[in-house]
Amino acid sequence: MFNSLTEKLQNVFDKLSRRGKLAEADVDAGLREVRLALLEADVHFSVVKSFLDRVRVRAVGAEVSKALNPAQQVIKIVHEELIATLGEPGKLNLRGPQPRVILFLGLQGSGKTTVAAKLAAKLRAQGERVMLIAADTYRPAAIQQLQTLGQQIDVPVFTAEERPVELCAEGVRVAERQGKTVVIVDTAGRLQSDSMMMSEMLAIREKVNPVETLLVADAMTGQESVRVAEAFHKQIGLTGLILTKMDGDARGGAAISMRSVTGVPIKFLGVGEKTDALEVFDPGRVASRILGMGDVLGLIERAETMDKEKAQRAAERLVSGEFTLEDFMTQLREVRKMGPVGQLLGMIPGLSGPKNQIDEQAAEQQIKRIEAIINSMTPKERRRPDILNASRKRRIAAGSGTQVYDINQLIKQFKDIQKLMKQMGNKRGLGLPRFR
Repeated sequence: MFNSLTEKLQNVFDKLSRRGKLAEADVDAGLREVRLALLEADVHFSVVKSFLDRVRVRAVGAEVSKALNPAQQVIKIVHEELIATLGEPGKLNLRGPQPRVILFLGLQGSGKTTVAAKLAAKLRAQGERVMLIAADTYRPAAIQQLQTLGQQIDVPVFTAEERPVELCAEGVRVAERQGKTVVIVDTAGRLQSDSMMMSEMLAIREKVNPVETLLVADAMTGQESVRVAEAFHKQIGLTGLILTKMDGDARGGAAISMRSVTGVPIKFLGVGEKTDALEVFDPGRVASRILGMGDVLGLIERAETMDKEKAQRAAERLVSGEFTLEDFMTQLREVRKMGPVGQLLGMIPGLSGPKNQIDEQAAEQQIKRIEAIINSMTPKERRRPDILNASRKRRIAAGSGTQVYDINQLIKQFKDIQKLMKQMGNKRGLGLPRFR
């Protein structure tokens, strides 16, 4: 979501790097452009002013003037001050008597129900006994939506024919009888200006005594999400924020402004539709993404979703020269579990800036084309592509909706990889690291 801001910041840093030694005037000119880029990205003006004041004090001092590479030193300062602006990550509070209650609130359409299920899945994977309470009795099908999500992640959902306040109180009592350790309450979306709905939220909070009161805010709404967070915090008292749609096409300023303006820590980021697409907020990683430095930790975390035994077997077969199109298809599916190709490349340092952005749609189409080609082959053809003659290729092309040229290209690339990896294995006695 930071593509536009990242591109503008990188242009500023490119100009600074061409200057060599930086004078105070060069720094000021660069920071003026940074200021415009941040304001255009919807960062709150007070946050921009404070941020740039801190950067300038450091950037015109000895820290930069005595540096071997002044431009890189400025980037380092911007990165560090961006982390400071984003604030320390807020850890989820799971202390106190069980069940610990986590109360979700926010505007309608912010993604509360989906995020409630994502957090439930995350906590369940950590060994917690979780129950969801469907307390949104106003939105049509809200309860059914949470029940469907609960079935997908194997977490029970409590609901009843009662008003929201009594429903939540009864749900917590049921969770206590059943020995649950965490209860997540999904409440109805409400405007901060609706006094009746805000009074209801206060009553729910009084009844369930939550250890966490989390506002779920849509990061794509920019400055408005900051104002909403301020109002909810003033009226209800928030302990944390969850920003959703961080994978969307937006200017991203809300993520930078939210902590500074509200004083409330960001705890999680929603980065996709799947039930595992919820990241613990890490200011260093977000700052690196904004500046186009990638996110290696995020890539590693996604890689952990892959089947390690399959990956190890495939690596051994690849080096030994026994790697087949069948193995290739298996690994392609494992990689796709990690997320969209463009998103994965964006996490790799050096490939993460807008200048290096690949056409994600074209990449996804290419992967689908490869899958269709391999799926149209017989098991024997996948294991021994050397038997593919002209008539077999025409049949595969017809079955996959591709051209014979596409099949020839895939086979050539596959054989080149096989040949290269076999040579590496023979010449270097390549040792494969075991997955832990």
